[in-house]
Amino acid sequence: MPDPYWNHNVHYHRLVLDAVPEDCREALDVGCGDGLLARKLAQKAASVTGVDRSPEMIGQARAAAPGNIRFLEADYLDAKALPEGKYDFVSAVAVVHHARFEDAVAGLVRLLAPGGRLVIVGMAYNKTAVDWVISGCGLPVSLLLRWLRGGKRGPAGMPVKDSAMHWAQARSSSRGLLPGRRYRRRLLWRYTAIWDKPQEGGP
Repeated sequence: MPDPYWNHNVHYHRLVLDAVPEDCREALDVGCGDGLLARKLAQKAASVTGVDRSPEMIGQARAAAPGNIRFLEADYLDAKALPEGKYDFVSAVAVVHHARFEDAVAGLVRLLAPGGRLVIVGMAYNKTAVDWVISGCGLPVSLLLRWLRGGKRGPAGMPVKDSAMHWAQARSSSRGLLPGRRYRRRLLWRYTAIWDKPQEGGP
Protein backbone atom coordinates (compact mmCIF):
# COMPACT_ATOMS: atom_id res chain seq x y z
CA MET A 1 0.00 0.00 0.00
CA PRO A 2 1.44 3.42 -0.94
CA ASP A 3 2.13 5.94 1.79
CA PRO A 4 -0.67 8.49 2.32
CA TYR A 5 1.87 11.33 2.12
CA TRP A 6 5.59 11.92 1.62
CA ASN A 7 8.19 13.96 3.46
CA HIS A 8 11.89 13.66 4.21
CA ASN A 9 11.25 11.46 7.24
CA VAL A 10 8.96 9.08 5.37
CA HIS A 11 11.63 8.81 2.69
CA TYR A 12 13.90 7.03 5.19
CA HIS A 13 11.29 4.61 6.55
CA ARG A 14 12.59 1.89 4.24
CA LEU A 15 16.06 2.23 5.73
CA VAL A 16 14.58 1.86 9.21
CA LEU A 17 12.56 -1.19 8.24
CA ASP A 18 15.55 -2.86 6.59
CA ALA A 19 17.43 -2.56 9.89
CA VAL A 20 14.84 -4.49 11.94
CA PRO A 21 16.45 -7.73 13.20
CA GLU A 22 14.93 -11.04 12.21
CA ASP A 23 12.59 -12.54 14.80
CA CYS A 24 12.07 -9.13 16.41
CA ARG A 25 9.63 -9.53 19.28
CA GLU A 26 9.22 -6.02 20.72
CA ALA A 27 9.72 -2.88 18.63
CA LEU A 28 9.36 0.71 19.80
CA ASP A 29 8.90 3.77 17.62
CA VAL A 30 9.76 6.90 19.60
CA GLY A 31 8.08 10.09 18.47
CA CYS A 32 5.65 8.00 16.45
CA GLY A 33 3.49 10.89 15.26
CA ASP A 34 0.41 9.60 13.47
CA GLY A 35 1.76 6.04 13.60
CA LEU A 36 2.74 5.58 9.97
CA LEU A 37 6.13 4.02 10.69
CA ALA A 38 4.78 2.00 13.61
CA ARG A 39 2.18 0.43 11.33
CA LYS A 40 4.96 -0.58 8.95
CA LEU A 41 7.00 -2.00 11.83
CA ALA A 42 4.00 -4.12 12.80
CA GLN A 43 4.65 -6.18 9.66
CA LYS A 44 8.16 -7.03 10.89
CA ALA A 45 7.81 -7.34 14.67
CA ALA A 46 5.51 -9.42 16.83
CA SER A 47 4.51 -6.41 18.93
CA VAL A 48 4.99 -2.67 18.37
CA THR A 49 4.66 0.28 20.72
CA GLY A 50 4.45 3.82 19.44
CA VAL A 51 5.06 6.66 21.89
CA ASP A 52 4.60 10.39 21.42
CA ARG A 53 4.02 13.23 23.84
CA SER A 54 1.60 15.00 21.46
CA PRO A 55 -2.06 14.21 22.28
CA GLU A 56 -3.08 15.19 18.75
CA MET A 57 -0.60 12.82 17.15
CA ILE A 58 -1.51 9.91 19.42
CA GLY A 59 -5.18 10.52 18.65
CA GLN A 60 -4.47 10.19 14.94
CA ALA A 61 -2.34 7.10 15.49
CA ARG A 62 -4.95 5.28 17.56
CA ALA A 63 -7.58 5.86 14.89
CA ALA A 64 -5.81 3.48 12.50
CA ALA A 65 -3.96 0.93 14.64
CA PRO A 66 -3.88 -2.81 13.82
CA GLY A 67 -4.03 -5.39 16.57
CA ASN A 68 -0.35 -5.80 17.40
CA ILE A 69 0.31 -2.08 18.01
CA ARG A 70 -0.37 0.06 21.04
CA PHE A 71 0.10 3.82 21.18
CA LEU A 72 1.05 5.69 24.32
CA GLU A 73 0.86 9.41 25.00
CA ALA A 74 4.06 9.79 27.00
CA ASP A 75 7.59 11.17 27.02
CA TYR A 76 10.23 8.52 26.40
CA LEU A 77 12.63 10.47 28.63
CA ASP A 78 10.35 9.84 31.61
CA ALA A 79 11.87 6.78 33.28
CA LYS A 80 8.40 5.68 34.45
CA ALA A 81 6.74 5.89 31.05
CA LEU A 82 8.26 2.81 29.38
CA PRO A 83 9.96 -0.34 30.67
CA GLU A 84 13.74 -0.28 30.72
CA GLY A 85 15.63 -2.75 28.54
CA LYS A 86 12.54 -4.28 26.95
CA TYR A 87 12.73 -3.52 23.23
CA ASP A 88 14.62 -5.52 20.61
CA PHE A 89 14.39 -2.60 18.19
CA VAL A 90 14.02 1.12 18.81
CA SER A 91 13.54 3.71 16.08
CA ALA A 92 13.70 7.47 16.51
CA VAL A 93 13.00 9.46 13.34
CA ALA A 94 13.44 13.24 13.65
CA VAL A 95 13.21 12.92 17.44
CA VAL A 96 16.55 13.38 19.19
CA HIS A 97 16.87 17.10 18.36
CA HIS A 98 13.79 17.83 20.48
CA ALA A 99 15.89 17.33 23.63
CA ARG A 100 19.50 17.69 24.73
CA PHE A 101 21.31 15.19 22.50
CA GLU A 102 23.07 13.36 25.33
CA ASP A 103 19.81 12.98 27.25
CA ALA A 104 17.93 11.82 24.16
CA VAL A 105 20.46 9.13 23.27
CA ALA A 106 20.74 7.93 26.88
CA GLY A 107 16.96 7.62 27.03
CA LEU A 108 16.83 5.54 23.87
CA VAL A 109 19.68 3.28 25.00
CA ARG A 110 17.94 2.72 28.35
CA LEU A 111 14.88 1.33 26.57
CA LEU A 112 16.84 -1.03 24.34
CA ALA A 113 17.25 -4.67 25.35
CA PRO A 114 20.77 -6.17 25.46
CA GLY A 115 21.63 -7.18 21.90
CA GLY A 116 18.90 -4.89 20.54
CA ARG A 117 19.26 -2.39 17.71
CA LEU A 118 18.76 1.38 17.73
CA VAL A 119 18.13 3.39 14.56
CA ILE A 120 18.27 7.18 14.72
CA VAL A 121 17.28 9.32 11.76
CA GLY A 122 18.41 12.76 12.86
CA MET A 123 18.61 16.34 11.73
CA ALA A 124 21.41 18.92 11.87
CA TYR A 125 22.10 22.37 10.50
CA ASN A 126 24.65 23.69 8.01
CA LYS A 127 27.74 25.39 9.39
CA THR A 128 30.48 25.06 6.78
CA ALA A 129 30.59 25.77 3.06
CA VAL A 130 30.78 22.03 2.43
CA ASP A 131 27.62 21.56 4.49
CA TRP A 132 25.78 24.04 2.28
CA VAL A 133 27.00 22.40 -0.91
CA ILE A 134 25.89 18.95 0.23
CA SER A 135 22.52 20.26 1.35
CA GLY A 136 22.10 22.09 -1.97
CA CYS A 137 22.58 18.82 -3.84
CA GLY A 138 19.51 17.46 -2.08
CA LEU A 139 17.16 20.19 -3.29
CA PRO A 140 16.49 18.97 -6.85
CA VAL A 141 16.11 15.39 -5.58
CA SER A 142 13.62 16.54 -2.96
CA LEU A 143 11.58 18.49 -5.51
CA LEU A 144 11.54 15.54 -7.91
CA LEU A 145 10.47 13.07 -5.24
CA ARG A 146 7.76 15.39 -3.97
CA TRP A 147 6.40 15.67 -7.50
CA LEU A 148 6.52 11.91 -8.03
CA ARG A 149 4.76 11.29 -4.71
CA GLY A 150 1.93 13.66 -5.55
CA GLY A 151 3.07 16.64 -3.48
CA LYS A 152 1.02 15.72 -0.41
CA ARG A 153 2.89 16.28 2.86
CA GLY A 154 1.91 15.40 6.38
CA PRO A 155 0.88 14.58 8.98
CA ALA A 156 -1.08 17.68 9.95
CA GLY A 157 -0.28 19.01 13.41
CA MET A 158 3.14 17.37 13.76
CA PRO A 159 5.31 19.36 16.21
CA VAL A 160 8.49 20.67 14.56
CA LYS A 161 11.74 22.06 15.92
CA ASP A 162 15.09 23.05 14.44
CA SER A 163 18.19 21.12 15.44
CA ALA A 164 20.69 22.80 17.78
CA MET A 165 23.58 20.71 16.38
CA HIS A 166 25.52 21.07 13.15
CA TRP A 167 26.60 18.08 11.10
CA ALA A 168 30.06 17.68 12.60
CA GLN A 169 28.63 17.80 16.12
CA ALA A 170 26.07 15.13 15.26
CA ARG A 171 28.80 12.89 13.88
CA SER A 172 31.23 13.31 16.77
CA SER A 173 28.60 13.20 19.55
CA SER A 174 26.99 10.05 18.21
CA ARG A 175 30.40 8.41 17.94
CA GLY A 176 31.16 9.16 21.58
CA LEU A 177 27.78 8.08 22.92
CA LEU A 178 27.26 5.04 20.69
CA PRO A 179 30.64 3.32 20.21
CA GLY A 180 30.71 1.35 16.98
CA ARG A 181 27.60 3.02 15.55
CA ARG A 182 27.25 3.10 11.78
CA TYR A 183 26.82 6.74 10.84
CA ARG A 184 26.03 8.29 7.48
CA ARG A 185 24.96 11.71 6.34
CA ARG A 186 22.05 11.37 3.94
CA LEU A 187 21.14 13.47 0.93
CA LEU A 188 17.76 14.74 2.10
CA TRP A 189 18.95 16.70 5.14
CA ARG A 190 19.11 13.77 7.52
CA TYR A 191 21.79 11.56 9.06
CA THR A 192 21.42 7.98 10.24
CA ALA A 193 23.08 6.28 13.16
CA ILE A 194 22.56 2.53 13.62
CA TRP A 195 23.85 0.93 16.80
CA ASP A 196 23.67 -2.55 18.32
CA LYS A 197 23.61 -2.67 22.11
CA PRO A 198 26.13 -5.14 23.54
CA GLN A 199 24.82 -8.31 25.09
CA GLU A 200 24.93 -8.45 28.88
CA GLY A 201 28.41 -9.49 29.92
CA GLY A 202 29.81 -8.58 26.51
CA PRO A 203 32.49 -5.99 25.69
